[in-house]
Amino acid sequence: MSTFALAACSQQPTEPAGPSPVGTGAPVIVPGSPGAPARTATPGERVGPTPSPTVAADVRFAEGMIPHHRQALEMTSMVEARTATASIRAFARQISAAQTPEIKAMTAWLAELGRSAPAGHQHEQGEASYGMATEAELNALRAARAGAFDRLFLQLMIRHHEGAVRMAGEELAGGRDQRMRLMAKDVYSGQSIEIARMREVLKSLPA
Repeated sequence: MSTFALAACSQQPTEPAGPSPVGTGAPVIVPGSPGAPARTATPGERVGPTPSPTVAADVRFAEGMIPHHRQALEMTSMVEARTATASIRAFARQISAAQTPEIKAMTAWLAELGRSAPAGHQHEQGEASYGMATEAELNALRAARAGAFDRLFLQLMIRHHEGAVRMAGEELAGGRDQRMRLMAKDVYSGQSIEIARMREVLKSLPA
């Protein structure tokens, strides 16, 4: 915004966004693919990076991950009243801190496309659920306390994270939007680390 204002005040022409067309100045050399020779750009040719297009995989990722994250936040919201275990409370804080802003970012991204974020979340099982808890499982988690809560929380959240990692992998394989791909990388790396840590805590819980 400040750059635009300065340019307007000084009455200087602004550079067009995106790749620049080749004019009548010095020749522009365009590198070739590996093993291929470079070439000289033709007059009027646009060179430089172009924005990555948004494809259906990007939209599926955002529209699937928002309700997926919402369910994770629903589970973490149960922690404080049901367990005093420090590690479980720490996991809940970490998950909430990471996934709350991710929901906001994906919602804003969808709004830019003229799409509304999905409402709520589904309690389904099967291949399409990506580790989502069923309503019966959530009710069991709500009823559990102390050690029983800790164990069930970790079991459900590990499966939930595994589903998110799979969703992120699908976005990285088929998505093209830079912001959604960066989001997927964060989800993939961050939740993979949390899965490993939660598995270790689960192993350490009393039988």
